[in-house]
Amino acid sequence: MSDQPLIKVDRILEKEHAVIDGIDISGRWNRMFSQRSITEYPTEAMDWITGLDGGESLRDCYQCGKCVPVCPVQHVGSYGPRKLHVKVLRGNNLIDDPDLWLCTTCGNCFRVCPKEVNPLQIMPAIREQAVLQGKVPDELAQAFANLQRQGNPQGESPRKRVDWAAEAGVPVPLIGELGRPVDVLWYVSDYTSYHPRGKDAARAMARVLTALGVDFAILGPEERSDGDSARLAGETGLFELLAEQNIKAFGKYAFARLVVMDPHAYNAFRNHYPRLGWTGEVLHYTQFLAEHVERIAWRSRLDLEVTYHDPCYLGRNNGEYDAPRKLLAAIPGVRLAEMPHNRANGYCCGGGGGGMWLDGFVAEHVSERLSERRVREAVATVGTDGSGVLSVACPYEPSRFEDAVKSTGNDGRIVVRDIIELIDQAMQPLPATTA
Repeated sequence: MSDQPLIKVDRILEKEHAVIDGIDISGRWNRMFSQRSITEYPTEAMDWITGLDGGESLRDCYQCGKCVPVCPVQHVGSYGPRKLHVKVLRGNNLIDDPDLWLCTTCGNCFRVCPKEVNPLQIMPAIREQAVLQGKVPDELAQAFANLQRQGNPQGESPRKRVDWAAEAGVPVPLIGELGRPVDVLWYVSDYTSYHPRGKDAARAMARVLTALGVDFAILGPEERSDGDSARLAGETGLFELLAEQNIKAFGKYAFARLVVMDPHAYNAFRNHYPRLGWTGEVLHYTQFLAEHVERIAWRSRLDLEVTYHDPCYLGRNNGEYDAPRKLLAAIPGVRLAEMPHNRANGYCCGGGGGGMWLDGFVAEHVSERLSERRVREAVATVGTDGSGVLSVACPYEPSRFEDAVKSTGNDGRIVVRDIIELIDQAMQPLPATTA
């Protein structure tokens, strides 16, 4: 160690011309040794967001940019959590920014973020403030109003919630009329109950459960939306109201397991209802049927090239990738081909985080819908000979993807089917042919 005394330097001088040991460190080069103030940047916008319950992690972003290439909205526009962070650093108020509503809360950015900046918490927290201030896109406001009045985003009467069962071809018992416990309470969900394509999946599910001898029943008119998409879109109070109504209905009856069609319902019941007082075993229908796949009596061979779209709220956000694939692999004749974006890096249909009710709004800010981009990927994977199938496991997706098949000009090249529809089809005998 040198005996020379340490010299304290209070200020580093920047010299216009300086050469040390033959190295030029003039001007701009020696600025790296001096301190620079960053306090002139406005902090109010960042302070406001990080002061919200759920918004805290936004401050942790250090602009590495890993989130940008994995964000599906970035692929169809100019987006990404990093870019939102920059806007806030510049003092922008996100409540008045259209970008607030473009995030689908798919979670792919959170998956790769080294600092665990979490838009699944940040965006709902900011949106909640927008809802409180009445700054909500009209489409979303209408869905909120429908949920408030009728318990579903379509605004349909709860009495019509079980109308689909009339054409199921098998009995669909209401638990309120059975007067006894059941093994499975089947939570049908909104789009499976009301949307024409969702009803197809509901009828298929009823037939499959019946064929397997499952002791099941549904709530029927007592069922309300799980509320998870409303929560992610910022309507926390509405989510809690719907949850309380469902929890009250659950509490009236005895059942061993809750089986759901919708990954968003799975997410709500598994991760958010417990803090409101309901705990119980909940399974997505693919998880439940995967347990019974060995008992399925197949009667037809489908001979189909199939690819599978991982729903964000079943796969990436809840870790279930294998059950749907196990079912597809068991169907006679199905050949599964993976799209480039699959499993943890799966793409997004665009319906999450309230996106199901924001199609018109989002269309003004992107070059194409996320569902259209995903359909193009599916067609490139299995649609080259015109007989491909895009299989799904979420009630949001059949209508979204079928619309995208048409809008991208891919009619006749690929069809969209819920996995339960494929299972039901393969459990039916092949139709008789005439000579």
